Amino acid sequence: MSRRAALLVLGLACAGCLATGLTAAPAPALPDAPAAQPAAQSGAPPAISPAPLSDAEIEQFLLKGRVTRSRGTGKGITGSTRATMTYGTLTHDAHIQTIDESKREFRSQQGTEFNFRDYWGYNIAGYKIDRLIGLNLVPVSVERRWRSGLAAYTWWVDDVLMDEQERLKKKISPPDLERWNRQMQMVRLFDQLIANTDRNLGNLVITNDWGIWAIDHTRAFRTLPTLKYPGNIARCDRQIFARIQQLDKASINKAVGSHLTGYEIEAILKRRDAIVALIEQRGDDGLFDWKR
Repeated sequence: MSRRAALLVLGLACAGCLATGLTAAPAPALPDAPAAQPAAQSGAPPAISPAPLSDAEIEQFLLKGRVTRSRGTGKGITGSTRATMTYGTLTHDAHIQTIDESKREFRSQQGTEFNFRDYWGYNIAGYKIDRLIGLNLVPVSVERRWRSGLAAYTWWVDDVLMDEQERLKKKISPPDLERWNRQMQMVRLFDQLIANTDRNLGNLVITNDWGIWAIDHTRAFRTLPTLKYPGNIARCDRQIFARIQQLDKASINKAVGSHLTGYEIEAILKRRDAIVALIEQRGDDGLFDWKR
């Protein structure tokens, strides 16, 4: 079922923010899982899945839907909210984040960061840049008021199987290792492009079709001009690489609006140049053709 299935009443459980980051090198491939047995057939006709919602339709739902219930997500450290929303005939969940915290100096397990910011608007910028380069690994996110202030409303991912932390803990192998590794390569590349300092195994969500969704980007978009983990740049989808090459200040500014500063956009472009250089060094070996 699509992540945007219009008949879902509630979004399924989504991963939160845990404390472990991705390693600099791609994780070693695990052995293939046993092939799934086909389901028993019956005389009943196959069910017809509803048409998936477009990004524009999801944005309208998040912008105009009425919140009928809200509660804590139960995970993460920034006190975010899970809300059930209704608009027209559709009922679905959203992830609401209001965090906007700045510190001159911030200490964590990863070290000390200066000019630290944890900001709800980076979720929206992450979604917009993801679509700008054609990645489609980040759920739709919009700006909207929540109670007394502004917030990011993000579509709650449907059909969640597990998160990456649970997969590794249970030693579950993806059914298609080539597809899985390519998805992970794109997640790592994206995190280097947006300077995401808080990617962890809990916010890589795996759906029933073994697609990966990268959630929670409130600690991305640092102004570092260089790549923090250049070893995470391995290969890139050919079409996405072309779009990354075409990024410029005007296109990013148009996409993200006020959610990024000029300094943050300039830093993206400098990191983009470093990514392009690394991929070009690999020639054809650095590119592949991949469909989400």
